[in-house]
Amino acid sequence: MKKVAFIFPGQGSQSIGMGKDLFENSDIAKDMILKASKRLNINFEELLFTENENLGKTEFTQPAILLVSCIALEIFKSKSDIKPEFVLGHSLGEFSALVASGAIDYLDALELVHKRGAFMNEACAGAGAGMMALIGLSDEVVEDMTAKFREDGKKIWAANYNMDGQIVVAGIKADLEILADIFKEAGAKRAIVLDMSVASHCELLNNAVEKLNPYLEQYISDDFKFSVISNVTAKPYNRKKEAIELLGKQLVSPVKYKHSIVENCSDLDVMIEFGNGSVLKGMNRKIIKSVPTLNVSDNKSLDDTLEKLNG
Repeated sequence: MKKVAFIFPGQGSQSIGMGKDLFENSDIAKDMILKASKRLNINFEELLFTENENLGKTEFTQPAILLVSCIALEIFKSKSDIKPEFVLGHSLGEFSALVASGAIDYLDALELVHKRGAFMNEACAGAGAGMMALIGLSDEVVEDMTAKFREDGKKIWAANYNMDGQIVVAGIKADLEILADIFKEAGAKRAIVLDMSVASHCELLNNAVEKLNPYLEQYISDDFKFSVISNVTAKPYNRKKEAIELLGKQLVSPVKYKHSIVENCSDLDVMIEFGNGSVLKGMNRKIIKSVPTLNVSDNKSLDDTLEKLNG
């Protein structure tokens, strides 16, 4: 039996039409979308499959991404009995990983991340928050520069460690725009201000942590079938108490994605990404070349993945 990890993408992986092929060809997907729509009073068929502005709003983006990831996982489980060594996700994807671990029901998780997105919006309301992707700078350079910028009164933090030479920073959008040329002068090949109205994984979300914690307490259980790799520590956890602490910290701490892959995945045979597209598959190729990543986002990728796993 192959040693496998299940992995889940986060915000930024969304696109109109995601999950439609699975929905049109699977009763599992139809049932899950119907139940999700009733639970959140959101028309997920409309949100996922038709042109709309809501999919770009974080309180809708987060449950939409999680739902498609959970659908892909459930359809895969209906066709394969492969169990993961552990599960992990990128940012929001950690909540999809919690569903895969058995620690939370997918409908509870949808409500949880819907509230999480709303709390993030509230924390950043009126602050002019934003995020920027930096290409071509080392972690150390970005950390030193952001620390100095904060000493000068700017609000900017390293937010996502995606892979070597790719870091996302978060803070006040006006500060990010001012500093873009300075990052380029320091050697950044690109400094791209992202189309986001929140600043994830930084101190601007302190107010959201307190609001989120009661819902973490309410919905997460101790029924972990598999350990989850924490974005905050890059270490595994499998207890409710740890989950609540780490998922609160995750809002205001950088995502250690590349660390999670390097420290936990080197002795695996394969990783499987569940959800729209193959964002993590592309990143993983550059982080750890020795372990391939397969993905399940539609029926073709599902069939390809099952064939490779059984081959």
